[in-house]
Amino acid sequence: MADMAGLTASKIHSQPPLPSAGVNLHVREITAADHDAVARLLAKGFQRPVWYYAEALRRLARHPTPPGRPRYGLMMEADGVVVGAVLLIFSTLHVGGNACTRCNVTSWYVEPGYKAYAAVFMSRALRHKDVTYVNISARPAARPVALAQGFQCYSNGQYVSVPVLHLRSGGPVKIYGIQTVPDVPFDPMDRELLTAHAEFGCLSLWCVTPERAYPLVFLPRRFKRIVPGVQLIYCRDVEDVVRFAGPLGRFLAARGKFVVSIDANGPIAGLPGHYVEGKSPRFFKGPQPPRLGDIAYTQGAMFPWPWYVGHQPPAG
Repeated sequence: MADMAGLTASKIHSQPPLPSAGVNLHVREITAADHDAVARLLAKGFQRPVWYYAEALRRLARHPTPPGRPRYGLMMEADGVVVGAVLLIFSTLHVGGNACTRCNVTSWYVEPGYKAYAAVFMSRALRHKDVTYVNISARPAARPVALAQGFQCYSNGQYVSVPVLHLRSGGPVKIYGIQTVPDVPFDPMDRELLTAHAEFGCLSLWCVTPERAYPLVFLPRRFKRIVPGVQLIYCRDVEDVVRFAGPLGRFLAARGKFVVSIDANGPIAGLPGHYVEGKSPRFFKGPQPPRLGDIAYTQGAMFPWPWYVGHQPPAG
């Protein structure tokens, strides 16, 4: 990750010069010792509290990062001063019985005086051809940049539903929290995912039928800052949400959550609701397009912004 070690303005003829000649740029992985400086840089760049990024880095420290991948992300230094950073959440996922690596690219910021090197910096972060990169939180101004980097939109909107209005039951089903171990077949990796996301503050559930247990993860949030509801973070198939919409809606409503938002590219058949085009689009780059209904182990689940219902700034 030190491909740019010792880089000087004179060595990049295609870019404008740095503010002062002879400044050495160095790109490397973020380490635990860099947390304070990186948190302060990102807080400055995104106008958010320092505690938010400090907590994000603490959560990344506990995340099971695949071997050989950066645990926190990359940073760019100019003469030892941090002038750029990007958080990278690498995870091992299992798709169709095969293991693959996914990386959520988030919180990318470079100081204005070093914008000329932002593209070079990001090329280091996106260099792994065997990794599927996702960007689920690109601001409108950043979306053309993501497309220029080779990202494609795979989810172009949100389907907003009130599942308690769904009258059909979809067959016998019981809904449990992760404290209950289903007595029917389930994938052990799903239980691991549910447990991890419950620790992030998500609502992790089993929908249990006589045949098997189906995992679902939701993030508590407020729509329009008023209406309590949840964002779908993970399911094996969006059809599972449709199938269990009635019981699931009643389960959520009993806990004060009435609205469910789901990544979508149009209306979801069989689920009452409204599709919002262009709301929270998701992008990917790499060999394995993500499934709709799966933003597990991303910023949206691990350290969402705004810090949603149930999350409080850590003490101190």
